[in-house]
Amino acid sequence: MSKTRVYELAKELKISSKELIDILSDLGVDVKNHMSTVDEKDGKTVKELLDEQYDDEIDQIDLVDDAEDEDVSGKVKIKKQKSKTNVERETEHLKQKKQKKSSEKRRDRNDLRKEEKPEDKQLEIGESITVKELGELLNVPATELIKKLMNAGIIANLNQSIDSSLASRLAADYGISVVVEKKPSLEEILIGEEHQGEMVPRSPVITVMGHVDHGKTSLLDKIRKTKVTEQEAGGITQHIGAYKVDINDREIVFLDTPGHEAFTAMRARGAQVTDIAILVVAADDGVMPQTIEAINHAKAANVPLIVAINKIDKANANPDRVKQELADQGLLLEEWGGETIAVPVSAYTGEGIDTLLEMVLLVADMLELKASPERRASGTVIEAKLDKGRGPVATVLIQNGTLSVGDSIVAGVAYGKARAMMDDKGRRLKTAGPSTPVEVLGLSEVPEAGDRFYASPDDKIARQFAEERREILRQSQLKTKQRVSLEDLFNQIQQGHVKELNIIIKADVHGSVEAIKQSLEKLSNDEVRIKAIHGGVGAITETDVMLAAASNAIVIGFNVRPDSNAVQMASHEDVDVRTYRIIYDAINDMEAAIKGMLDPEYREVVVGKAEVRALFKVSSIGTIAGCYVIEGKILRNGSIRLIREGIVVHEGKIDSLKRFKDDVREVLQGYECGIILQNYNDIKEGDIIECYLNEEVPR
Repeated sequence: MSKTRVYELAKELKISSKELIDILSDLGVDVKNHMSTVDEKDGKTVKELLDEQYDDEIDQIDLVDDAEDEDVSGKVKIKKQKSKTNVERETEHLKQKKQKKSSEKRRDRNDLRKEEKPEDKQLEIGESITVKELGELLNVPATELIKKLMNAGIIANLNQSIDSSLASRLAADYGISVVVEKKPSLEEILIGEEHQGEMVPRSPVITVMGHVDHGKTSLLDKIRKTKVTEQEAGGITQHIGAYKVDINDREIVFLDTPGHEAFTAMRARGAQVTDIAILVVAADDGVMPQTIEAINHAKAANVPLIVAINKIDKANANPDRVKQELADQGLLLEEWGGETIAVPVSAYTGEGIDTLLEMVLLVADMLELKASPERRASGTVIEAKLDKGRGPVATVLIQNGTLSVGDSIVAGVAYGKARAMMDDKGRRLKTAGPSTPVEVLGLSEVPEAGDRFYASPDDKIARQFAEERREILRQSQLKTKQRVSLEDLFNQIQQGHVKELNIIIKADVHGSVEAIKQSLEKLSNDEVRIKAIHGGVGAITETDVMLAAASNAIVIGFNVRPDSNAVQMASHEDVDVRTYRIIYDAINDMEAAIKGMLDPEYREVVVGKAEVRALFKVSSIGTIAGCYVIEGKILRNGSIRLIREGIVVHEGKIDSLKRFKDDVREVLQGYECGIILQNYNDIKEGDIIECYLNEEVPR
């Protein structure tokens, strides 16, 4: 008995794959997805069922036609009766409303007769208010409020803004309660109509990822029938491009990204623009380190993956080996009983391209991607640059609504009017709908990749919104970023902020990665689950730190060190990077962090330096160093290092610190002193005594 795929049968019956899966499930046929097979008998049953439904619809249409020819006088009578009933109901409703209003007036008069109590008063204020405005509302001098604030340790003037909670406490002193009226932000106004208008299917947005030189851009060249590679320096993609392709009267939008770095960088900024990721793996090269990273990045972003096994035209191509390596990475292909679609293709000959695009459309159908073209446009900035002749140019992907030339727009801290729009082929457009990448001219400055953009009702709102965003950005830069670290992990667990702890493991050999991964994941408990989102061999790189920033993860290195760029990025992104030489140290630290038992951490703070200028040897005491303090101060209870020609020759404590004949606790810069070191006399003129303290790092 012959069998057919679900999507092929759906195409034959002219219905969607999802509808067919629902019908088969109702009939008791077990199908998992559009790639499942259906036997001939079940397919015939579905066809008969659809034919019966079609006949029933025809019969219902005939019945309606017959009913229209009948006498409708009875219906007219019913309508009149209903109309009369509605009038009676309306009259009764008006009477009730009048009675209610009169009772409310009587109650108000009774309330006015009573003496009004101070605590019955209420004030409506915004989320912030100036001291002067609050004083006017409370009917008290503003200077009195300033005194109260000063007593609480807050210095404020008449025009100082205070938040609603502080205003509530001040008003409570006068027996007045405060109601905070939360006004919608400009962003809420702009995105308030997110679901307005009829939702219609939109084109899928595809990102192509994979290892270097596995044929990502060449594959897109074959699809778009263009030569993007020839325009790039050295034949390597060095920027983000967005291209729209027509396939079987449908459109697919491709984001041609340099590997997976831009994909992660945009996700780190909160921009989730990709619907489906195509992972390109060379049949002659197999799974490589960047391929593994791309898989982990797509999994962390929860984006469906389609594998394109490229270069099958080569003599040494081995697709089966690639499938086995993918299975080792947790990607089990459909033909092996998994859920990941894999299509053998050749970017050189074009073999398998049509099948790949058909699979993309099938996965897109299952995702049911929809948008409303009737509302104002919103989307994401894919890339932006400053053009010498045209000014700021932003490539944006419209994700919802329709953008027209002349619309006021805001993108990040930039605003302006869409003076002109061009598609990926350089043609000028007047309007652009959902899932359309366009270049937009007319912004006040260059936005950043990953910024959200909105079409605004007018220029004034766009400018206000941009200024609000600039202020929020400035405030966020002043505050420290709240990343997960081992030190504050227990506190965040207690507060309910962390339910899943993501970790990235880098080691010198692959066996260590697996050992650490299994050991750490076993530490999961009821409060927090430890999840290794990526593991690799080699030094900790910028890519690892970027993935950690995007996924709020901790980087653990075993017998490896971060490179200088990774250290700078970790400091900038506030990512916790831990390096270990002993595997049990990593396990113990993680276990202690989960239980909130990490030992206190100390850091060294240099407080001063003194130069030895004279030596006095006393037989009963030892060597006294006559010193001059050249930096900071020397503390009696501080630890010291004796430095000779830049080399540390001794570390210890100060036994005695004197000014003339008096014992002192400290000697400041610019003063002379006498120092005796504990159990050490080998001091020479010109030595530097460095004084330091060990301070506990606040957790």
